[in-house]
Amino acid sequence: MILLVLFAFIAGVVTILSPCILPILPIVLSSSIGDHKNSKRRPFGVVVGFIISFTFFTLFLSTIVKATGIPSDTLRFISVIVIAGFGLSLIIPQVQKLIEKLFTKLAQFAPQSQNRTGFGGGVIVGLSLGLLWTPCVGPILASVISLALTGSVTSAAFFITLAYAVGTAIPMFAIMYGGQQLLRRVPWLLTNTEKIQKIFGILMILTALAILNNVDRKFQTFILTTFPQYGTGLTKIEDIKPIQDQLNKLHNKPANQTVQQTPGSALSLPKGALAHELIPGGEWFNSEPLTLNKLKGKVVLVDFWTYSCINCQRTLPYLRDWWKKYEDKGLVIIGVHAPEFEFEKNPKNVEQAIKDFKLTYPVVQDNNFATWQAYDNHYWPAKYLIDKDGFIRYSHFGEGEYDQTEEAIQELLKETGATKLPTKISNPNYTIVSKTPETYLGSERMQNFASPESTSENQIVNYTAPQEIPHDAFAFSGKWLLTGEYAAPEKGAKLVLNFEAKEVFLVMRPKNGSAKVKVFVDGKQQDFGADNKKGVVTVTSDRLYKLINLPSSARHLLRLEFEDNNAELYAFTFG
Repeated sequence: MILLVLFAFIAGVVTILSPCILPILPIVLSSSIGDHKNSKRRPFGVVVGFIISFTFFTLFLSTIVKATGIPSDTLRFISVIVIAGFGLSLIIPQVQKLIEKLFTKLAQFAPQSQNRTGFGGGVIVGLSLGLLWTPCVGPILASVISLALTGSVTSAAFFITLAYAVGTAIPMFAIMYGGQQLLRRVPWLLTNTEKIQKIFGILMILTALAILNNVDRKFQTFILTTFPQYGTGLTKIEDIKPIQDQLNKLHNKPANQTVQQTPGSALSLPKGALAHELIPGGEWFNSEPLTLNKLKGKVVLVDFWTYSCINCQRTLPYLRDWWKKYEDKGLVIIGVHAPEFEFEKNPKNVEQAIKDFKLTYPVVQDNNFATWQAYDNHYWPAKYLIDKDGFIRYSHFGEGEYDQTEEAIQELLKETGATKLPTKISNPNYTIVSKTPETYLGSERMQNFASPESTSENQIVNYTAPQEIPHDAFAFSGKWLLTGEYAAPEKGAKLVLNFEAKEVFLVMRPKNGSAKVKVFVDGKQQDFGADNKKGVVTVTSDRLYKLINLPSSARHLLRLEFEDNNAELYAFTFG
């Protein structure tokens, strides 16, 4: 953990050089302004408030929103109002006096002389700043944020986030302190302090309005587009193997395993642990909210899945069939939808997927991975069979073993007294012939990347593809924006993949409207039906797209060409 804390601190220090710091610089610089007696303490207040706020909200914002029902945008709006209010106070003395009265109670811990322009006021600005600021995160902070999203905040996560916040605060403090010294030592600046104060007040208000209308993020995108190499490589210090090894130990990421097949439990069906209750909070489809306690006396199959996972999709026909055959015999199937990607958290997307896959059994969203963690699950898809008394009697991870799973269902139904069960069990078996593993395109889980350029999160980089692509590797060419979850091509960009499989699938989503992707196999466009029409895939929704369906499995070179900059690419899967 010490190594992660150290590198998180270093990453925080170098963040000052990244483009994501630009939108908040006016607020930081404004904290240099004020009368000499009190403003010299304000930078200390700002960094203290920022460290507390950034650490707290990074770790607990999701928990607060879930517990209180207050949208995170509401908290952001309050912070914007605070920043704008302090901007007004730099312009209008009456507003300054009003703000002093409003925050008197909050500043009671400070000496009386540290008024709104001193330490106490700085703390308030820093608290707001910590909530408003969205950093360009590297692998270390991204791992901590993913822990926070699932509610698994550990002491390690706390110290790592605190180290990052302290590292970021140090150059912030240097800027504020340096600005104060400059104002005091340059006669012209000292003479015109009042005018400069008003200018910074206006900048502070404009910045608050920009943040309120998300102009800050648009500005950041403009900077990245205009200067694609700006900030490139700042997070590369976190990509070294010792850091990656420590991150793997930090926590079991929910989004780390989609499996094709692993052995199930023995069909003797020994009584295992008492099944954990389903954690409430997620939206239910095809049913009112259910609890395992109320389902005592029935056999329950809990299926962990996510709709863009091809391995999950290939199990759905079997689940549909079992539901049809055994619903009236006492079987209850509950699909627990645990999203692999952010867009899969949208209930409308899940509802549409349920309709597309013709699922009529109950499905519940597990966006916070609460039920996933209660079962200590690690895979998509994963099935747990629970007997009439509430004990787990059988589990299976991945595809396959459909006959064995149905036999287990029948055995447990017989224990409830069910009769006239089908005597013949013969599930069709889907043969997986792919030799190329699932391939993620986001930087957080990217492997086998063949382009010679270094990858950088939240940076538009101009990549090149080598003439020879290694087996099961891929490369970009042209301009790409890379995030932890996905890769977004600019118009004219290309992707080349060396694969061995019969079928190729790709999880994609459009940013706005639709996107068009040209598909070439060994240099030729072909019509494969389904999503690929005459060598072109039109991306209209957030889902898995079938790019290729070949007669047999063999090694080929896939090339994708992008006619616009409207697509986000998440992961390849194969069959």
